[in-house]
Amino acid sequence: MKPAHLAELLALAALWGGSFLFMRMGAAEFGPAALAAVRVIGASLFLLPLLRLRGQTAALREHWRPILIVGITNSALPFLCFSYAALSITAGLSAIFNAAAPLFGAVIAWLWLNDKLTAPRIAGLAVGFGGVLWLAWDKASFKPGGSGWAVVACLTATCLYGWSANFTKKRLAGVAPLALAAGSQLSAASVLVLPAIVWWPSVMPSPHAWLAAGLLALACTGVAYVMYFRLIANVGPANAIAVTFLVPVFAVVWGGLFLGEGVTPTMVLGCAVVLFGTALTTGLLKWKWRARAAI
Repeated sequence: MKPAHLAELLALAALWGGSFLFMRMGAAEFGPAALAAVRVIGASLFLLPLLRLRGQTAALREHWRPILIVGITNSALPFLCFSYAALSITAGLSAIFNAAAPLFGAVIAWLWLNDKLTAPRIAGLAVGFGGVLWLAWDKASFKPGGSGWAVVACLTATCLYGWSANFTKKRLAGVAPLALAAGSQLSAASVLVLPAIVWWPSVMPSPHAWLAAGLLALACTGVAYVMYFRLIANVGPANAIAVTFLVPVFAVVWGGLFLGEGVTPTMVLGCAVVLFGTALTTGLLKWKWRARAAI
């Protein structure tokens, strides 16, 4: 990987790590529905003009039905879930749960698309989900004031990401990435606009919260999508997915710097276990295995 591509990978991880910070900063004043809606509306306003400039609007019109589904499952619902989780758990912990999305994707691909599970991938799934369950068990309390439902929301979002990745592979292979990105954000906006109106905060959010929401929409969603698809084109999906392993690091750093969020030894060890399992599952970490049989 060239230094310029590595720098772009780090910048993308910093942006996506920042998304968890900005959700923490804006969720309390906006509420989950309004914040998620502002995020996708802002991203749509950024991406749609780019789509038009590149002459790719025809792809959006042709594939609007599956893109609508992707918009719901890969943006609207996950963004809503993570915005809800931001009300009670730290940015770093949300990002750690988010890093488990490839684990869900691998299981869904096996069940739905008949992808083979080799011994290293099975081991990676066992290790990764073990780390997820350990963190969830440590943090999930359903007593009043607990964070149990926030953990459930994070895991629901990561499962949706995994399902959406497989749906995209099955139904939208070959579609222009920018058309998929812009269309999915527009679809998510159309779904979230009514809930946002219904649950719009009675007190107008502060400029501080609006700044967080604006950065979440434009930088962490709009710009980040363009960077991610450019990385896939330049270095390939296998290298681009490495951003998954860097996002929790930046989320923890941003949360500590700007919100004073602490990091527990359980979080550090749990994150390491999840990322190790994810690396095995995705093939980023190679493990030589003599047996060739796969499930």
